[in-house]
This record gives sequence, C-alpha cells and structure tokens, in this order.
Amino acid sequence: MAELQNINWSELGFSYIKTDLRYISVWKDGKWGQGKLVEDNQLTVSEASTGLHYGQQCFEGLKAYRTKTGKIQLFRPDRNAMRMQDSCKRILMPTVPTDMFIDACKQVVNANLSWVPPYGSGATLYLRPYIFGCGDTIGVKPAPEYIFSIFCMPVGPYFKGGMTPVNFMTTEYDRAAPSGTGQAKVGGNYAASLMPHEEAANRGFADCIYLDPATHTKIEEVGAANFFGITRNNTFITPVSPSILPSITKYSLLHVAKEYMKMETEESDVYIDKLDIFKEAGACGTAAVITPIGGIQHNDNFHVFHSETEVGPVTRELYETLVGIQLGDVKPPEGWIVEV
Repeated sequence: MAELQNINWSELGFSYIKTDLRYISVWKDGKWGQGKLVEDNQLTVSEASTGLHYGQQCFEGLKAYRTKTGKIQLFRPDRNAMRMQDSCKRILMPTVPTDMFIDACKQVVNANLSWVPPYGSGATLYLRPYIFGCGDTIGVKPAPEYIFSIFCMPVGPYFKGGMTPVNFMTTEYDRAAPSGTGQAKVGGNYAASLMPHEEAANRGFADCIYLDPATHTKIEEVGAANFFGITRNNTFITPVSPSILPSITKYSLLHVAKEYMKMETEESDVYIDKLDIFKEAGACGTAAVITPIGGIQHNDNFHVFHSETEVGPVTRELYETLVGIQLGDVKPPEGWIVEV
C-alpha cells in the first residue's frame, strides 16, 4: 500500500487539488492515439478550438473507494463510459470505447494511490473524465481533433455538513430546452445554471430546483443533481423527462430501493404543487451521493418534508446501503464494482 498523503481527510471539501498524474489521449485522423500519463496539469490548445467557442465538450464524474481491507474499487464505471458516449454522440464528438475508458480510470487511480482517502474517513477519490474539440476550426462544425483526459483529486462532501438536510428554492430559469441537451453531460447546461444557483445562494438556499421547461409545473433537477421522493405509502419516485441527465446514482438508488429495501419504485411526473404526497425527499448524484431535502420554497409557499434538521429513516437507509456497496461493506449487484 502506497504511503498516504499528509492530509486531514475528514476536513476535505469538494475542491480542486492537483495530484500526481493524469491520463490524456488525442483523437486525430479518425482514431484515438495511445493514451499516456503526464505530470503537467496545463493544456495548450489552438485558440480556434471548438471546445472554447462552441461548447463542443462533455465530462463525467465518478469515484474510487478504499475498502476496509485496503482494496480500491470503482463504482459502475461502465455506466459513466456509456453516458459519456451518449453525450459525445449528441454533439458529434468521437466516442471513447468502454474498455478504453475503464482502463484509463484504472491507470489514473493506480498512478495516484497515495491520494486515495483511507476507509472510514468520509472522503473518496473523485475522477473527472472530459472530452473537448480542439484544433483550428472557426466555423460552426465538429473539430478536427479531440482531447480525452482524466484527472483526480480527493474530496469530501459536496455540500458542507454532508448528510444533513438543506433547503432549495424553485427558479424561473430553465436548465435546458425541452428537446435540447438536458440528457447530455455537456458544459453548456452547467453554464446556464450559474446565475440561478447564485440567486438561490444569495437568498440562503443550497441551490435551485429546475422545473420542466415546457410548463414549469413539474420538478426536473435539483441544481446539478436528480430529485427523488418517498411517498407516504413508501414508494420511491423520481422524475422522468427527456431533458433530465440520467443520473447513475439515481438508477442505483432505484435498484437499491426495489431489490434491497423491497419498496415500490416509479419514474413519473413530480408536480411542484403536489409535494404533500412525499414524507421524505432528496437530491442524488455522484458528488453528494444523497443530499436530504429539508424544504422547498416555491413562490410564496415553503414546503417541509421530514425535517429541516433530521434525516428521514428511509433516506438514511438508502444512503447507508448505497455507500455500503461502494465501500465494499454490502454485497453489490453483479457488475457494479470494478477492482483497481
């Protein structure tokens, strides 16, 4: 086992830390080149790169976990590979094959073993794969070259305080158009979210909730995460829409709720004026895993779910089961864990 970095792991937040090595591969002349690990965390690209001007880029996020026995494992990296492939297809970029994607993730983790947080610290190693168009292109068209890279860093909870309820407010802004790029993990969706997030934060909320862009009557996403609610008859419900990013954490929770907790599960519309059907609610994603929702402000109404200060019992069990799988403490479904 590599000697760990001298870090106060339990005090880590979700912020950038330069680690030792990162992976990089260049697509040129119709194929990906031999990937390599490099020390430099700076990129030099053409000033005419499509990734800079026209937003031809996408990214992913996944984590590596150290288990109680010292093993290091990735959680469902094949799903991240497939989602990145879907994002690439949407904006006409070459896809990275799943085997290449997973191998690159393993290389990055193995090259940065001293940065993988210890078991029980509450921290994990976050991996950020990304692809963007580069080369000399000034017209609105696909780039002649692309860079695929993965870097990593140890992180703590995405929201300060970790697994504690936080409040959100709805926004009049849209994250994505009804038939736009909402299902793709492209940077433009996140650029559109910066102003609404700042407005929510200035009003004392953790983030904003985006309603469906067509009617503004249904919940779509909670900031950069997916929404779920637990009904009073113990059904796990999460929104369905063509403009929602398909969260790997959300689909993992749907499986955990159904197969591990024997709950009914649904992907269906979640109307903002019918929150009374839920006894608990949360936001889920790779960075935060689960963030319990204390309450939602919509217009003049503030709706509280289980509590503004305590995590609901169903939400806690969902969290503990999923994190248990990720850390190797709970037996995973077949194919969910890839050892590094």
